[in-house]
Amino acid sequence: MTAPFIHSHALCESSKIGDGTRIWAFAHVLPNAVIGSGCNICDHTFIENDVIIGNNVTIKCGVQVWDGLRIEDDVFVGPNVTFTNDKFPRSKRYQQTNLITTIRHGASIGANATILPGITVGAKAMIGAGAVVSKSVPDNAIVLGNPAIIVGYVDTEKWALNNNETPPQRAHTAECKVKGVSLHHMNVVKDLRGNLTVGEFERQIPFTPKRYFMVFGVPSAEVRGEHAHHACHQFLICVRGACSILADDATHREEFRLDTPAIGLHLPPMTWGVQYKYTSDAVLLVFASDYYDSNDYIRNYDEFLTFIAKR
Repeated sequence: MTAPFIHSHALCESSKIGDGTRIWAFAHVLPNAVIGSGCNICDHTFIENDVIIGNNVTIKCGVQVWDGLRIEDDVFVGPNVTFTNDKFPRSKRYQQTNLITTIRHGASIGANATILPGITVGAKAMIGAGAVVSKSVPDNAIVLGNPAIIVGYVDTEKWALNNNETPPQRAHTAECKVKGVSLHHMNVVKDLRGNLTVGEFERQIPFTPKRYFMVFGVPSAEVRGEHAHHACHQFLICVRGACSILADDATHREEFRLDTPAIGLHLPPMTWGVQYKYTSDAVLLVFASDYYDSNDYIRNYDEFLTFIAKR
């Protein structure tokens, strides 16, 4: 056990500072703030009263942590990150209650990013330098820009055709690292009158569908999916334009670019799926093995991880 280190030029009014935490010069911590163990609070930071900071958190220079902030374990906050806690600030007008902003465990926030109030930055998410984050960020997502949009997911392998070639005319199936997921190159028939692609259920497509739906008109910044199924299989074909599919089995995570109707992606049950990076003209056709049942959906990533662990 190592006592906290408080620099002689820091003003720490709180007694709730964990073992091994270091608070450096010109930092100011108000009396009711709670800071865990093993943290590094750098120069010229300000931490208000209604703040809870977990263990092993790094807060770099020039950051103000306002009332309503909840920072979980192992979070990195870069220099001059701006947190806010009032959506409509006015001088001398005070909120009745603080909006709660949560930065979940393992997340990283790049220098000069701005985090608007009342949102959640998901576990292990990465916020790019200078990003303006106006809505909640999913677990593992990478966001950039103003307003911030999802541009990828951490620890993800990207699947692509070799040398950007078009799919071969002969149908075949490629197994993927994500458990049970497979990429299907469908039969292609080329003709002067136009091309045709075809797949047979229970042959190339590994189930007989009971339902289909189509996704179209999605703005490029938007993300769809973000769920898993207990029992339902899905088979996805982008019949026009292109979109990217993230598949995650809690061990491996892969991203697939669907940009031709001659490629289909099979997502089995208990696979976390995300659809994003839609082109403006994208039309995604999805076949489902079961009728719609809201109870078949797992919409929270932590719950998904819990179900996987039980299996």
